[in-house]
Amino acid sequence: MVYRILLFISSLLATFYCLHAQELRCNISVSSQKIQTSNREMFNNMQRDMNEFMNNKRWTNNVFSYDERIECNIQITLTEQSGDQYKGSMQIRSSRPVLNTSYNTSMLNLKDDNITITYRQFEQLEFNEAGQNSDLVNLLAFYAYVIIGFDYDSYSLMGGNDCFSKAENIVAQCQSARESGWKSFEGRRNRYWLINNLQDRSYSAIREGTYKYHRLGLDVMSEDVSDGRKQVLSALESYQKANQAKQNSYIIQIFFDTKSDEVLNIFKPSFNDEKSRVYTILTGMNASSASKFAALKSSSTTAKK
Repeated sequence: MVYRILLFISSLLATFYCLHAQELRCNISVSSQKIQTSNREMFNNMQRDMNEFMNNKRWTNNVFSYDERIECNIQITLTEQSGDQYKGSMQIRSSRPVLNTSYNTSMLNLKDDNITITYRQFEQLEFNEAGQNSDLVNLLAFYAYVIIGFDYDSYSLMGGNDCFSKAENIVAQCQSARESGWKSFEGRRNRYWLINNLQDRSYSAIREGTYKYHRLGLDVMSEDVSDGRKQVLSALESYQKANQAKQNSYIIQIFFDTKSDEVLNIFKPSFNDEKSRVYTILTGMNASSASKFAALKSSSTTAKK
């Protein structure tokens, strides 16, 4: 009888967990080979604490099942240490499944080359939306909201608004921070400009394109390849429109870093006129990509329907 009661309680807890799982399935790895220290265990603790922070916190009020969590990987490479402070870089990648397929499409692929974090062992990582957070917590929370916002934008039009607003709030709170990467004058490709681009109405066509590309494009290709490609092309035209309004944006560069290989694979089997249009759009936005997409201009494959 006692066994059955315990089994019932365990079942309830498992059900509750599945219904209320956090948004992220995030794998964070910390590389510290360039730092000379005898305390290597400290970096294992740092990696564990970061993973627990990202994966155990509820970032939104939305309900996720365990299997619906957003896949993401963060590679942190530390190169300098001064007491409890560390400097280095951070590679962020995320993906989402494509409907009715076993394929996962990349949503985000960016590198933050200028991170500064403070880590003290046994000090709990906690995030307060009102501010007064550590540099490490602000950094992780910022990218958590960006990752979730990109994912939400791919499922519903402008679905990432709330998450991007929260990321923008973190940037605003960090304007007086000593750490780099939060301010407009520190370069054109940092956290400030990332959230600025995402919130700038001049770039709204990019976020509209994210919805077209994924929900109306990739998600229908298992049933109608031709229609799916047309929607992806429409998304590229949206990116082109935004690029014409403001060129050389950080968000366009992130798109190329994340999606260029996939776009090439989508349109290789397309009609020649469609491939030519894609080539013109992509090279117009990023001239350095001309050689990569040359196959779209030169090949003459008959489109697969």
